[in-house]
This record gives sequence, C-alpha cells and structure tokens, in this order.
Amino acid sequence: MEPSPGSAPAGVSPRFWSFLTDERLEGRTVLDIGTGRGRLALALAPRCRRVIGLDHDAGAIEEARRQAAAAGLVNAEFEMVDVETVEYAPFAPDVVTAHLYMSSPLVERAARALPPRGVLAVVAFHVDQWRETGRVSRFAYDEERMRSLLQVHGFAVERLELERDVRTFASVEEALAAVIGLEERWRSDGRWVRYLKYLEEGGRTLTRSQLLVKARRP
Repeated sequence: MEPSPGSAPAGVSPRFWSFLTDERLEGRTVLDIGTGRGRLALALAPRCRRVIGLDHDAGAIEEARRQAAAAGLVNAEFEMVDVETVEYAPFAPDVVTAHLYMSSPLVERAARALPPRGVLAVVAFHVDQWRETGRVSRFAYDEERMRSLLQVHGFAVERLELERDVRTFASVEEALAAVIGLEERWRSDGRWVRYLKYLEEGGRTLTRSQLLVKARRP
C-alpha cells in the first residue's frame, strides 16, 4: 500500500519524516545516502525537483529504479556507488539524508557538498540499540558525540531527538521469534551468543534506539 501524501513511508519514523517535510523542497535536490531500495527517496521525489539515491547494492538499486519507473517518477535517479568513498559535491545537493546509515565521513562529505542553509538529516543508531546483546555498534552514537561531530564540521544542530522502543516478551520463544531476521548478522559479530545468555539469565526485552538528527549549514 502506498503511503498517503502526508504520511511517512513504511519503516520510517514519522518524527524524522517531519524533519524533511517541514522543509520547502520544491526546486531542491535531495541526495539519499545508503538508499537501499529507495524507500525514502521514492517518497521524497514528488516533493522536490530531483532526488538521487546512492547505494553499493546493485540489486537494491535495480529495484529502486523499477519502482521509480512504475510510479512515473522521472525526477528520481539511483546510482550504484561505493557509499564509503564517493564525494557528494558532484551531485550538487541542497539536502543530504540517510536512514540508518551514518558515519563521520558522511558528515564530512555533506559539509563539503552542501550550500549555505543546506540541510543534513539522518537517522543513526543510538548506543542503546540492541543493548541486551552487550555490544555497542561502532556505527552507534550518543547525543554528545553526535552533536560534537556536527559542530566540528560547521553544522548548526536544529533537531536532535532520541527515539526508543523497548519490547517486552512473555517467553524466550517469543523473544527469539522477534529477532529471527537478525540471527545471521548477530552470529557473525558475537551478539547472538550474548543475547541467548541474556535470555537464559531471565532477560525478556529488546531495545531499539535511534537518534533523529536535523542540522544546517550556516
């Protein structure tokens, strides 16, 4: 089902969506880093002059292109690039956004590419994301670190909000069913064993915690 014009796309925080829709995007170019299948970029396309989604996953980019064509979105472009190294300036963005893709280099490149009054809007993992696994992701940020990173690169922070959801489960089986899609990834970095231990010791929660950020170049 397609979202209504004023609603956030599926899987995107309504609060974060409001960070973007509060901007006057008409006539502006939006660059979506780590776009995946283009969920955010496709939703923004009707609101702006041009949206460009970047991702390293060829299959995801092809799917985003297919959806753009099916929806008749001639102003939505998707490119397969190494998002860890690509510079943003050649795309001449007015807004840089990223949903659950965040790094210090992203902020650095956005600072170089955005014009005065240009906007950086991101959703990043907070340090409490999956805290029950006993491991903090190297891509996770707390409020102080995020604010400092943005200010070092010349951004004025307009919105910095924590969005947290703690699920409580009635049984071990219910908890495991909730993380079935994460098992492969968690096994590779040791989180799976730690979460099983947490459940064996009587724990019955799982925390999703994200930072919602909007910052602007002076």
